[in-house]
Amino acid sequence: MALVGPRLHPLAAGGRVRPRPGPRPGPVPGLALAAAGVATAWLVHLAVPAVPVLTAAVVLGVAAAHAPWLRDRVRGGCRPGLTLAAKRLMRLGVVLLGLRLSLADVLGVGWWTVAMVLGVVAATFGGTWWLGRRLGLPGDQPVLVAAGYAICGASAIGAVAAVRDSDEDDAAPSVALVTLCGTLAIAVLPLLHGPLGLSDAQFGRWVGAGVHDVGQVVAAAQTAGPGALGEAVLVKLMRVALLAPLVAAMVVVARRRGRGTTEGRRPPLVPLFVAGFLAMVALRTTGWLPAPVLEAAGTGQELLLAAALFGLGGAVHLPTLSRTGARVAALGLTAWVLVAAASYAGVLLTT
Repeated sequence: MALVGPRLHPLAAGGRVRPRPGPRPGPVPGLALAAAGVATAWLVHLAVPAVPVLTAAVVLGVAAAHAPWLRDRVRGGCRPGLTLAAKRLMRLGVVLLGLRLSLADVLGVGWWTVAMVLGVVAATFGGTWWLGRRLGLPGDQPVLVAAGYAICGASAIGAVAAVRDSDEDDAAPSVALVTLCGTLAIAVLPLLHGPLGLSDAQFGRWVGAGVHDVGQVVAAAQTAGPGALGEAVLVKLMRVALLAPLVAAMVVVARRRGRGTTEGRRPPLVPLFVAGFLAMVALRTTGWLPAPVLEAAGTGQELLLAAALFGLGGAVHLPTLSRTGARVAALGLTAWVLVAAASYAGVLLTT
C-alpha cells in the first residue's frame, strides 16, 4: 500500500527536502538585554548625575541597535522581548507614574496655574501636530511627537501609541527626538535663568511647564535650588495628569476612524492602563501610602520606563531616520521653541 499524505517522502515526487523552520524566539533574550541596558543606564546616571536614567536608556538602546556585535541580536532573536518591554512595561510604568501625583497638590497651586498648564499643553500639542503634518512626516509621527512635547515625553508617546496601535517605526523615532530635545533643555534652560529675569520659583515653573520628562525636569530645575525644584515638579505633574484625557481623546478619534479595532471590537474609551493611572492618583490622594512605599514605587516606575525606552531605542534605525532627518529636526526644534515660549509667557502671566 502506497504511502500518502504527510508520510510521503518529499523526494518521492521529485521534490526537495525543505528544512523545517526553527522555533520562534521568545521574549527572554530581549528582556535580559533590556535589563542589562537598564543597569548600564543606572550606572551612567550614578557616574554623571546630570544625565537622567531614562535619557541614558534611550541612547543605549539606539547604540545597541547599531553596534556591530549586537545589532543582529537586537533586530533578530532579542526583538520579541524588546518589543514586549516597549509596549507592556511602558504601560506598567505609566500606571505607577500616577503615584507621583496628588489631587490636593494640584488644587493647592491655584486655578491660574491650572489654566496656564492647560494653555501650554493645548498650544504645544496643537501647534506641533499641525507642523508635523505640514512637514509631511509619515504615519503617526506628528501626533506622537506632539504628545511627547505637550505631556510627559516618552511616557506619553508610549500611551498614545498603544491606543492608536502605532507602528514601532513611528514610535521609536518620536521617542528619540523628544529625548534628544529634552536632554538639550537640561543644558540650555539654566543658562537662560538670569538673562530672562526669572526668580527661582518662576524658573522652576517654566522648567516644569516646558521640559518633557520628569527626570529631565529635575535635572534642569535643581540648578536653581530646592524651591525651584519643588515648583518644577509640581507643575510637571500637573501636565502628567492631562495624560488621561489626552488618551481618551485619542481613543475617540480612533473609534471614529476605525483604527485600533480587532475583529470588529472598538478600543475602550478608557484603556486599562489609563484606568490604573487614575486609580494610582486617587490612591496617592488618600495619603494612605507611607513614604517608603512611594519611594519604592517611584524606583520601580523608573526601571520599567527605562526598560521600555531601551526597547524603543533598539527599534531606531538611523539610515531610515535620516531620510526624514531634516524634517524631523525642524519639527523638534520648532516645537521646542514653541513649548518654551508658551510656558514662559504663561509663567509671566500667572506670577
